[in-house]
Parts: sequence; C-alpha cells; structure tokens
Amino acid sequence: MNLPSYACGRADLPLLGETIGENLRRIVERCGERTALVDVTLGVRATYAELWERAGRIAGALLARGVANGDRVGVWAANRYEWIVLQFATARIGAVLVALNPTYESAELAYTLRHSGTSVLFHSAWYRKTDCAAVVAEIAGECPQLREAVVFEDGWAQFEAGDPGPVAEAERRVHIDDPVAIQYTSGTTGRPKGATLTHHNLLNNGYLIGAQAGFTEQDRICVPVPLFHCFGMVLGTLGASTHGATLVLPGGAFDALCTLEAVASERCTAVYGVPTMYLAMLEHPELQRIDLSSLRAGLIGGAPCPPDLLESIRTRLHVPDLSTVCGMTETSPISTQTLPSDPPEIRDHTVGRPTPHVEVKIADPATGQIVPIGTPGEQCTRGYSVMRGYWENAEATAEAISSTGWMRTGDLAVMDEQGTVRIVGRIKDVIIRGGENIYPREVEELLRSHPNVGDAHVIGVPHERYGEQVMAWVRPKDGTQLDATELTSFCRGRISRSKIPALWRFTDTFPTTASGKIQKFRMRQIIIEELTGSAGPEDENRPEIGLPAPVKA
Repeated sequence: MNLPSYACGRADLPLLGETIGENLRRIVERCGERTALVDVTLGVRATYAELWERAGRIAGALLARGVANGDRVGVWAANRYEWIVLQFATARIGAVLVALNPTYESAELAYTLRHSGTSVLFHSAWYRKTDCAAVVAEIAGECPQLREAVVFEDGWAQFEAGDPGPVAEAERRVHIDDPVAIQYTSGTTGRPKGATLTHHNLLNNGYLIGAQAGFTEQDRICVPVPLFHCFGMVLGTLGASTHGATLVLPGGAFDALCTLEAVASERCTAVYGVPTMYLAMLEHPELQRIDLSSLRAGLIGGAPCPPDLLESIRTRLHVPDLSTVCGMTETSPISTQTLPSDPPEIRDHTVGRPTPHVEVKIADPATGQIVPIGTPGEQCTRGYSVMRGYWENAEATAEAISSTGWMRTGDLAVMDEQGTVRIVGRIKDVIIRGGENIYPREVEELLRSHPNVGDAHVIGVPHERYGEQVMAWVRPKDGTQLDATELTSFCRGRISRSKIPALWRFTDTFPTTASGKIQKFRMRQIIIEELTGSAGPEDENRPEIGLPAPVKA
C-alpha cells in the first residue's frame, strides 16, 4: 500500500493566543529583572523591564507623530539594539514594521518604501560605504507617503523621550490576526514581493521553534543573522523573548571573529547561523584560542548543510544540541525542524519533521495531488504560520496559496513513513539535460564528500544540444588544490555520467545575499555573460572568475 506523503506536527505544545505586546508584558512580569538584550558593539544592555519601558516611549513618540494602527514603519539598518526596540514598539501600537535589507540600492529602497506605503523610516547614518542619509534624501521625492526619516545616530534620542501614556489605549485595538511585519522576498524573477505576516504567525513560530530547541530563561542566544530577515526577527528576537532568554547581538553585519568573541565574553549558551557563517567561524584562525565551552545549542538553516559541517559545528564549536530548521519567509519562517534527540540519520541527512501545529504534504507540482511516500514532489505547508498574503498583490498571493490554504514552497522534497522530510532541490534549480531531470543537491553532496572540497554548488547552464549542461562551482579547502580532471574522475562510478559536471569553476567566494544565502541565479547569470560575451555593468560584489575549458565526462 502506497501511503501518502503527508504529516502534521505535534499538538501537545499549545499555540499562544496573544499579541506580541501582550506576550512581552507577560514575560516582563515573570522575568523583568533578567537581561533581555545585549548589543556588544554599541555597549547597550537592557533588562526586560527596561526593554518594555524603552519600547513604550518609542511607541508613544510614534503615536504623537500620527502613526496609527496599520500604518507602516520602515527600518533600513544592520543589526543594532534600536532595531529590537522598534520591533516591539510598533507591535504594541498595531503598526506594521517594514524590514528592509541594508544592502538595498536606491532604486530597490524607493520601490519597497513606495510599494509598502511606509510613512516613517528609521535608518543608520552609514552602512559600510553607503551614505544612507544621502540615499534617502535622493529618493524622497519618489516616495510621497514618506513623512519622516529618522537617523538612529541623530534622531533616536528624541523618540526615546516619547510619552508612553497613550500606548495602553492603542494596545487595546491590536488583535492577534493583525499584520505586524512586511518582509520583502528577494526579487530574482521580478520585483520583490512583500510577505505580510501577523502577530499570530510570528509570535508562535518564534515560541514553538525555541521550545523545541529547549530554550528557557537561562539561555543567552547569540544572533549574528540579520534582523531584516525572518531568521533574526522571528527566531532571534521572538525565539528569545517568548522564553525570557537573553538576546545577544555580536555586531551589525556578520563578522566571524566578533561572533566568536561575543559568545565567549557573554557566555552564550546558543548561537544561530546559516552554513556560510558557521564555516567562517570554523575556519577562523583565532578559533582555538576562544573559549566556547558555554555553548550547548544552536539553530542552522537558510541553505543545505553537508553532514560533515554539522558534525564540526557540534564538536569544534561545542554545539551538541544543534537543530536544523527549514522554511521560508512566507511561512513565518520555519515548517520543519530536527531535534537534538533525533538519531544521526535524521539530524544529518534531513530537515526533520513538521513543527508543532504545521501540516506538510509532498505534492505533484502540476496537479497539487499528494504523491506516495518516497516520491519526490513539491513541499507544501499549511497552518497557523502561513502568511496573510503578499502586500498589495492578490494575483501573486493566489498563485502561492491554494484555495485550501496550502503554501507552495518551491522546494523539491521526499517524505518517509515517519513524516521526516529530505530536501532534494529547488523546482527552479532542476537541471533538464536532454530531457533528464538532474537534481543539483545530489551532485553537491557527492562533491562535498571529497576530502579537499570545502563547498560546492551546482547549476545548469545553456547548451545547444542538451538544452542544459551541469556546471559545478567549487571552493577548495584551505591549503589544497583541485582541478577538473581530479573531480571528474572522483564522480565517475558514483553518479551517472549525465550528472557529472561538464564545466567547473574553482573559486574562494560565491555570490550571496546579505543573509548569507547562495545566489545560484547570479552564478548562472555570470556564466551566461561569459559564454555569450555579454557581460553587464561592473558589480563590486561579483567574484573574480574566468571560465575554464569544459571537461568531457
């Protein structure tokens, strides 16, 4: 009998039926004198009682400036303590926080501000080499709804002098299903879309993922992942606050040494990261001198992670209770999670089972029908965590969410009899070579098993005869050398000849997003430009590459 690929997460952990502000008030009553927030770079510390008070003053200042329930307030900055305070302040009065990527160029910033109807924007004076105030001044005329722009370094103090008196009345008008945040997805195939997320979405995801990771008020969680992304804003801020834990921000943009030193100096018990961040920490020359013995737990997600990296994180970074999380912005974000108690075959080779109160099915992408256990298909998610929709985009919402509430993730996955999910690729990343479907994940896992391969990512590039051919980008481990002939020989006999890369790129860097995710579409774009000789404008983030001659498998 072929069982269907369907599973639902545990139900013994109840959902929270409160707003983010109501939950914070309850935590303050229980843990008011415990440290809620540490910004290592800015030297700021706040207890839960102080965080509540600061958020109240900022909320009062926003009300005094005419920000009402449902109004959008933007934040365009790297990680800093004001980001956290603003997140709680807007939630308490029913405003919607628009989380903006600090790497946005002027055109991207103008579009998202205009599209969301942001009325007040908070931003840093500078981000890396960008004069943020100058960018905002440049685009102000394109954003008629933008009434005020506040530079953290100059104008924050005025907001901290706000009157919290009117906040209580505003809080009474906030409901759990109200939108609380707009998170813009990366616009790889068009304009970015704004995932509209509610109090109920975000509060429960942060709480339930933290509960399964075993977090309590005794934990101190180091969060180097960006706050503008759900990993930081939900699993970081709310994953800590719903359990009364301490949130430690090691710096603005990610820096491996700053993160390691923050863990040591603040005696952190948990650390977050995407695989590229953990790799940078493991490969840092100062790792051996830094005391990480306080660590016990961690979350990793955002990209596939090879088993040997997971093992290195557990042993060399002293994170035995490491949990893999998987999801997407539109599902608040996490839908599946491995547990520290899972056996190695689950912890190291899957993304776990559905999280509490979340349904997952594996469906035929064309029909939406559930496929049998063990059959690849598109992972779909349903439950409390699915977004309200894309902001001001009913058409895209209807394409993403079915009439019965299923969110299409775009992930190709396989489910076993226990409901454990294994990701085998992305639908848009599948390489179709001469009519054969090739899943990059399979080739990547093989290449990463080579002793001298530090990391590998596989893409499809155009080919006149086959439609597409397989190409691998490979980062050798430090102090080693690799060539195409050696890796081609390594693949022979392990995978079919059609899956062996015909083109190779050896590089120290990969194109990534600000949150550390690998950008395969950029890899493909770069190679197509080289093959056709149609290179676009100069890009300072573009890796230095040169196309080697193809190697025939």
